[in-house]
Amino acid sequence: MSRPALALGLQGGGAHGAFTWGALDRLLEEEDLEISALTGTSAGAMNAAVLRAGWGAGGRQEARRRLGAFWRRVAERSLAIPPALWDASCAGIKPPVETIRGFYETNPFYVGLGFLQNHVSPYRLNPLNLDPLRSVLLEFVTDEALRTGEGPEVFVNATHVKSAKGRIFRRETLTVDAILASACLPQMFQGVVIDGETYWDGGYTGNPALWPITYGTQCSDLMLIRLEPDLRDHLPKSAGEISDRVSEISFGAALRAEIRAIDFVARLVDSGHLASGRWRKLRLHEISDDPLMRELGPATKLFPDWRVLETLRDSGRRQADSWLKTHKNRIGVESTLDVRRVFL
Repeated sequence: MSRPALALGLQGGGAHGAFTWGALDRLLEEEDLEISALTGTSAGAMNAAVLRAGWGAGGRQEARRRLGAFWRRVAERSLAIPPALWDASCAGIKPPVETIRGFYETNPFYVGLGFLQNHVSPYRLNPLNLDPLRSVLLEFVTDEALRTGEGPEVFVNATHVKSAKGRIFRRETLTVDAILASACLPQMFQGVVIDGETYWDGGYTGNPALWPITYGTQCSDLMLIRLEPDLRDHLPKSAGEISDRVSEISFGAALRAEIRAIDFVARLVDSGHLASGRWRKLRLHEISDDPLMRELGPATKLFPDWRVLETLRDSGRRQADSWLKTHKNRIGVESTLDVRRVFL
């Protein structure tokens, strides 16, 4: 009997990608669960790359170890409060997420950084094009590790600036530069140049792109690890809130279109209007935590505070564990995602 197999779609969302880290950590514990492929954008691409490099070097356990070390290093190298300082000052007492969020939203230093990032071009603000993410990623991933060795297939989406088209980087073209291009927010970083062409964050054209799973793999069960909440219950009124919500909507548009197409084909196959032997039906699944994501704000995406990363990691593990206990036996049988409620 074949093992249950999943392809994973990993959303971008800045530091909120630590939720995906937690979910992956739990999924990797399931030795009988095959992870056949990953498609990721931005933080999702980084999670996929670190997992792939670790898996190739030492299997599932090394993939788990590298993911944990990567996110700890992200927190250490960021402009957020250093993890060691939190550990020393809190004496084991973890402040509530809303307290940490409020600190980054009101502290003059971080407010000023946010203003500069939104109003000054990175070509002027950072003329030397310094990118701390590059040095962090290179501690855990190499071009060779992405292209060779054992492990799932990885697909990474980046946006080609001139044509506004998404480009998928896969095994033969996948590099550290491609991962950084997928995470390149143009308000913060200069575009990443690959083969003479400039790329921005892949979220503009697919967060994540799902079609590589259909055309590039044989897996028919796709698990989306979603970072953006399906619903915002607060009407944005300030300029910053409006800008943040516009970004969320634009980054989610391509994904909604793909989910709608996948659902449409599945319904046609189920109704007999399309021959199941000729048309591919994907079964969709999801791991998410909307209440937590609604509680967090954009500031916690930009400043990867270790205490928030821990909260996200723990939530990701819990949600993945809950999904496995409830739905693992439905892999290969039927979808467990309520597409109409979340996406349509």
